[in-house]
Amino acid sequence: MVVDDEKSIVELIKFNLEREGFEVLTAYDGNEALAVARQEKPELIILDVMLPGIDGIKVCRSLSRDTSTRPIPIIMLSARTEEPDKVLGLEMGADDYITKPFSPRELIARVKARIRRSLSMQEELENNNEKLVIGNVVIDFDSFEVTVNGEKVDLTPKEFDLLRFLAEKPGKVLSREFLLEKIWGYDFVGDSRTVDVHIRHIRQKLERAPGSPNFIKTVRGVGYRFQEESR
Repeated sequence: MVVDDEKSIVELIKFNLEREGFEVLTAYDGNEALAVARQEKPELIILDVMLPGIDGIKVCRSLSRDTSTRPIPIIMLSARTEEPDKVLGLEMGADDYITKPFSPRELIARVKARIRRSLSMQEELENNNEKLVIGNVVIDFDSFEVTVNGEKVDLTPKEFDLLRFLAEKPGKVLSREFLLEKIWGYDFVGDSRTVDVHIRHIRQKLERAPGSPNFIKTVRGVGYRFQEESR
């Protein structure tokens, strides 16, 4: 699905995607984007930041928190080139961020890479056990739900993927760069601080005392390690 209030940009992207064999849905404002996404459940969304009504950041955040549908990869598209804007979009659950003006060829390559990655992650989850239980943390692959002491914790798709990846390798130290590649992909435009931001959000939702985490430990100068909650 392509979402932008500039019809010329929508038509440009739509033309290039259809030429590559994709079926393309369109929307021109935030409210329409949410309605179409929830009804049609597209494989991927190209989402402009500046939209009338509900802006793209809020649309992204809303879809990322929507547990009624499977996670949908989102590529943010914006004329804003400042780093804080990119970081904000990624914090809200976007998978990638491309600035205008953009190369249609590069955008198509990003779309294909994101869809491949989404399918690969989905297959990996389906091949794993239905649930992963470590200590009092339960990660349910089928429902994309996480519970701590029996209470549900709402995570965004990227937070879920990051927690799952760490929890599957308890005790092993994983570098920020490794996590960035595994969760976001080698062609991701962000940097390792994206991992730090998501870890901080997971701790705030998972830990009794986020400042003194029990589950996700920081290994200074390297990355993170998941361990069972200390008793």
